[in-house]
Amino acid sequence: MATTDINPHLVLSRKEIIQTLQTGEIEILGQPLAGSNSTLFVSCKLGDIELNAIYKPERGEMPLWDFPLHTLIRREVAAYTISLLIGWDFVPPTVLRTQNSPFGLGSLQLFIPHNPAINYFNLPVRNTILLQKIALFDIIINNADRKGGHLLWGENGKIWLIDHGVCFHSEYKLRTVIWDFANHAIQEPLINDLKKLIFELKSKRLSLARKIYSLLSSVEIDMIIQRAETLTKTKIFPAPDQDRRPYPWPLI
Repeated sequence: MATTDINPHLVLSRKEIIQTLQTGEIEILGQPLAGSNSTLFVSCKLGDIELNAIYKPERGEMPLWDFPLHTLIRREVAAYTISLLIGWDFVPPTVLRTQNSPFGLGSLQLFIPHNPAINYFNLPVRNTILLQKIALFDIIINNADRKGGHLLWGENGKIWLIDHGVCFHSEYKLRTVIWDFANHAIQEPLINDLKKLIFELKSKRLSLARKIYSLLSSVEIDMIIQRAETLTKTKIFPAPDQDRRPYPWPLI
């Protein structure tokens, strides 16, 4: 990842970004959106480096009937880690911040400067392969809430994905606005990416894969593998299930 993908004027390595998010001094700047869970806009400063980020404290999570309490922040970090492990890199750098945070343990995600008027439904450019990767990503992480506004159009035209707190459930929960490719064939390069993910999760040879096991339950990880394996066997994008609500609400 080049930091110019995030901000044309920002030249930092991924390591510098992660280190700043993990250990930098946090200052609360505001609350960008009202929601059921606490979400804070912060600055994070380490030496001469200062980044803006989204801080989601664990204590600010509201109980959900279908997700275990105090697991949403780990799911945010797991989504970032999976996006790196599969080689798609479209989730902003996200860490589990364990120390020196205003409200304790929480996830901290690099803020992406973007045009808030742009969402999935009005993207200036629709890159089919990229959108297919996003659709597959949501299937394998079992995203229960892929709204159109969760795709950010970065300042240089790169698409970023945010809000992954309600993902990775072991039961089928997929709700997404991206059903454009239902019943279409999955192209071979994408099948190969899925096979790579399966291999890495099973072998645990990479630290990224081992990190997933510290964030999710073994059952949840088994289901990631199972969903990916199903896609490699059918080689078809699934269609919406008619017996349940396949779309999030609101759509944006």
